[in-house]
Amino acid sequence: MGKNNSDFNQTLWKTADSLRAQMDAAEYKHIVLGLIFLKYISDSFAEQKERIKEMVTDPKSDFFIRDDLNDINEQDLEDRDYYNQDVVFWVPESARWESLRAKGKQPDIGAIIDRAMGDIESENQSLKGKLDKRFGRTELEAGKLGELIDLISTIGFSDDQNSGDMLGEVYEYFLGQFATAEGKKGGQFYTPRHVVKTLVAVLSPYKGRVYDPCCGSGGMFVQSEEFVRSQGGRRDDISLYGQESNPTTWRLAAMNLAIRGLPENLGKEPADTFARDQFPDVKFDYIMANPPFNISDWGGEKYEDDPRWVYGRPPEGNANYAWLQHMLWKLRPGGQAGVVLANGSMSSNTGGEGKIREAMVRGDVVEVIVALPDQLFLNTPIPVCLWFLTNDKTMNGRDRRGETLFIDARQLGTMETRVQKVFTDEDITKIADTVQSWKKGEGYEDVAGFCKSASLEEIEKNGFVLTPGRYVGPPDEEISSVNFSELLGEYANDLQSMKKLSDLLDDEISRIMQRLEVGE
Repeated sequence: MGKNNSDFNQTLWKTADSLRAQMDAAEYKHIVLGLIFLKYISDSFAEQKERIKEMVTDPKSDFFIRDDLNDINEQDLEDRDYYNQDVVFWVPESARWESLRAKGKQPDIGAIIDRAMGDIESENQSLKGKLDKRFGRTELEAGKLGELIDLISTIGFSDDQNSGDMLGEVYEYFLGQFATAEGKKGGQFYTPRHVVKTLVAVLSPYKGRVYDPCCGSGGMFVQSEEFVRSQGGRRDDISLYGQESNPTTWRLAAMNLAIRGLPENLGKEPADTFARDQFPDVKFDYIMANPPFNISDWGGEKYEDDPRWVYGRPPEGNANYAWLQHMLWKLRPGGQAGVVLANGSMSSNTGGEGKIREAMVRGDVVEVIVALPDQLFLNTPIPVCLWFLTNDKTMNGRDRRGETLFIDARQLGTMETRVQKVFTDEDITKIADTVQSWKKGEGYEDVAGFCKSASLEEIEKNGFVLTPGRYVGPPDEEISSVNFSELLGEYANDLQSMKKLSDLLDDEISRIMQRLEVGE
């Protein structure tokens, strides 16, 4: 994101945040982001209309009608085919931004926006039931919604720049800020871009079906599409499938993908992944997810004999291994999954998790484990790791059966603010290149303190604990930099000092005891 856009976003957030009044961020984000979405599709529609004007008055164009625009009927400029061909949403006149802005100071502006959202859904089948219509119920002070409309009017999505990317930046910035404002709840819908980018870089989802069983706002999909484009692929090389249980977040994902023109399948409705799989008969090439960490209220008691529990029934008090096994169940042969989980997943034995982890390792489905640095997430201090799974280690590279790669990336990352660390592109490339060279068997070497390709026997000796630090050890330079003679000298001095202190304490205790005996 360029400096100008960054400054603009900060100003926009500061002003928008000041309008929150009595409404908390969890509710308010849907108002702000809903209006940003409305502004974008309205601007896109207006921009397309200007292009149509040029086409119908250009004698060289296949769409030429007349030279003089004044002689062309307004209805000719709003032929639906002109908009559908360029994947531009049809915006009825009642929902166009300038129409709404003109009514911004009316006391019923919230209800007017709700009707506009409904009109847009009626005209665009792909948005049916996916737009928020809560503006009439907002608790903002009188006139504040109109002020917010005026503020968002300053965003121009019809400039020469790639407006889809700009809206994506605004969306992403706001999602990140709302994650901070919401505290821990924010992690249920927002995964930092650089963490998602790491998952995508390792998995390289260039073609096929991509699935996120807890898709939140759709960030995994956006990064996947950007990866495909960066590799010279086409947008339709991948098919996106997502499921989300929170109805408002489900709508947010639909809007986030719609503004980028990404075809998606988010299921018929928002639904719990474990209880109502929206894609029961579909298997996937790639799965990427950041499930809620360590959730205890996932309804585990209802799934005693579930066929997904190939490696053991997950404990009712923690869904981590339910998510991992659900994703393994959804992989096609040779498919790959990347999952963000809390560090406890690598070592916990609670509720039989250790037995499940052992079965997964023996079943050869755990491919790579990456320990991440602290402070990567905006809204949780919980240290996290990445699990990469596959059901066939003979595909996507050399035969890797019986091997698991461990990467300790805790020393990577740069502090972007006082409280948040980010991965640079160099950090992400280092991790992704290490995984790819290990998979292919081309140029990979174990690096002390960073990466280690471990055998089943080594993992067994470590009690099937998958913490990378146990395998990679300390860096070579850390070992070589230690002057053992000096270190032993320091220990000897410390020992002498402690012995003297111990003698002094013994003497003092003896004197006290003697005084007590005399007193008796």
